[in-house]
Amino acid sequence: MKNIKLLTVFVMLFLLAGNTIFSQNATKKGFAFLELYTSEGCSSCPPADELMGRIQKQYKDSNVYVLSYHVDYWDKQGWKDVFSNAANTKRQYDYAKFMEKEPVYTPQLIINGKIDYIGSQETAVQNGIHSALSKPAVTEIALEANQQGDKLNLNYNINKISKNNRLYVAVVQKSAKSNVKRGENANRVLSHFQIVRSFNSFALTGNPKGNVSIFLPKGFNPKDFEIIGFVQDMNSGIILGADRAIFTQNLL
Repeated sequence: MKNIKLLTVFVMLFLLAGNTIFSQNATKKGFAFLELYTSEGCSSCPPADELMGRIQKQYKDSNVYVLSYHVDYWDKQGWKDVFSNAANTKRQYDYAKFMEKEPVYTPQLIINGKIDYIGSQETAVQNGIHSALSKPAVTEIALEANQQGDKLNLNYNINKISKNNRLYVAVVQKSAKSNVKRGENANRVLSHFQIVRSFNSFALTGNPKGNVSIFLPKGFNPKDFEIIGFVQDMNSGIILGADRAIFTQNLL
């Protein structure tokens, strides 16, 4: 009888430990952070842009984040992309160094800073998203935003910080259309989604909580834009965690 009681106690402790571990793992959700490098001057890019729009709609309000960076190296090929930015090109080249993959190309899609895909290949991209979502995030981040005119104040809370981590905050325009007059996409009206309009970088000093401020692009409003923050390991380029900012107050 004594042995039976001891066995019963052992089983109960084992089940309790197992439930505790399961509960801890269940709270660590996976995420997929998609960064598309695109251009209005590239004839291969519109299908990738449209795919990002479908993905954004499919995974709306989930742990899937889409950012489209318009690069500037196509601007001398007959059409200047109105959304292009040299900083976007630099970020793409930084990834080329991280992943040891050169030359860069469009449409290139990078998921969680780890693996790149041709941005228009839907099956491969969807598989990449599912794979990313199946792995728990290394870092959890929460953002609260307060708009004051053309300025945005952000409170962040990050559960885990290393000395080589940085916080990035992107102001993302959800959609736009462009009437392209020249270049490879001449006489086409192109649809764009999740366009990076402002990109900001902040050092993390080890304090899990903090406040940063950014200036907002002209025409910003919480309905047509969103604020996406993420933590990146600057040694490897890997994205450790991401979140959409919650607006706590809106003073226009």
